[in-house]
Amino acid sequence: MSESMTASTSTNTPDPRRWRILGLVGVAQLMLILDVTVVAIALPHMGADLDLRRETLTWVVSGYTLAFGGLLLLGGRAADLFGARRLVLAGLLLFAAASLTAGLSTSGSMLLAGRVVQGTAAAMLSPAALSLIVTIFDGDERNRALGIWSALGGSGAALGVLLGGLLTAGPGWAWIFYINVPVGLALLLALRSYLPAQPATTTGARLDVPGAALVTTATATLIYALIRAGDHGWVTGTTAGLLLVSALLYVAFVARQRLAVSPLMNVRLLTRRPVAAGTLLILVATALMIMMFFLGTFALQEHHGYGALTTGLLFLPIALSTMLGANTAGRLIGRTGPRTLAVIGLVIAGAGLAVPALWDGAAAMVIGMTVGAAGTGALFVVASATALGQVAAHEAGLASGIVSTFHEFGASLGAAVVSSMAAVSIAGTSAEGFTRGFTTGAIVAAVTAVAALAITPGRSETKA
Repeated sequence: MSESMTASTSTNTPDPRRWRILGLVGVAQLMLILDVTVVAIALPHMGADLDLRRETLTWVVSGYTLAFGGLLLLGGRAADLFGARRLVLAGLLLFAAASLTAGLSTSGSMLLAGRVVQGTAAAMLSPAALSLIVTIFDGDERNRALGIWSALGGSGAALGVLLGGLLTAGPGWAWIFYINVPVGLALLLALRSYLPAQPATTTGARLDVPGAALVTTATATLIYALIRAGDHGWVTGTTAGLLLVSALLYVAFVARQRLAVSPLMNVRLLTRRPVAAGTLLILVATALMIMMFFLGTFALQEHHGYGALTTGLLFLPIALSTMLGANTAGRLIGRTGPRTLAVIGLVIAGAGLAVPALWDGAAAMVIGMTVGAAGTGALFVVASATALGQVAAHEAGLASGIVSTFHEFGASLGAAVVSSMAAVSIAGTSAEGFTRGFTTGAIVAAVTAVAALAITPGRSETKA
């Protein structure tokens, strides 16, 4: 089996099982994506059952996305060195084991350990799966396959909120993790049969483990500073010290990338205007999306008294609005250019977040977040098109990895910031924190709109 499949790929004969492989790795990628939003609905129930504080609940979200984003580039390089097949299979096994650990958790530390290992497994699995798609498809079929892959983002968000509500209201929050175990093992067995064997690489490239450790530690320190500020104050010596340490670690990471024989990231790409604009937009878009999910799930369940299932159903139009915004942006960006669409998307996102900041009530919150989600959905498309639209073919993989990394870091930072801004409300002391959190999101959107107007290329520039 493996020899014939290897031969078929080497002679450019299409693999007859390529669409089945796409379906299987697509389900795996969907599992990784929905594991961000599926957790959001269950957070209040986790906190109540395990007696978790606000800081720990924030790390349940940020720990996963931090490990995912911080190790994503390392996972991509490992797939090149050791073979995508090996990384996919190992990632699925590790993800299933980590999910079981998280579901069996009896303490906050056990839950966080499971979430961090889940993120590590995701960083191994996601880039390796994408590498497989690029390898087994060619020409127009590859474009179709990549389009299906990209569409999993919006559907994962929609499915995650609904699945989180169903499982939390039914068998319990632990099942949002348990469900990954049979799915992951079934995918592992199927892909083990379908995927072609791959020869060992002969390149001289190495894994830049120090680089991955530096960027992950820098971001973890930044997130810790932001989460801690919610209880201990923003203007304190400790907060300033942590922010300084984070900045120094980022500087050390950049220095490491310039000196490493096989760097994780070509940091010079970030000095290019389109790439810089795209990474800023993806960072902010993801942060705003996570802000809405994080604030909304606590406000609807803890403040307005809705159950997990009802909350999941109320989030469904928000997730669908994200998909609608992305689809609309994809149709319009060729005519408007990225700058106009970026500003419009940020204005819509900010306006939507301003609604629950100005008016109380569940209806205002759901309507506002639904409007705001359309703006963030558009931003995802604009960010990717801007960052990747003008890079050379041999740089596409590097630029894509940078965008994906900033996507996960945006989720981590968004959860940390909004958790601190809404600390009193998450703790059940006052509803004022929710207003403060939504206001913060609206301000971030407005400030980024001004920045996007200045740095995002216009329509004529993208066609130059």
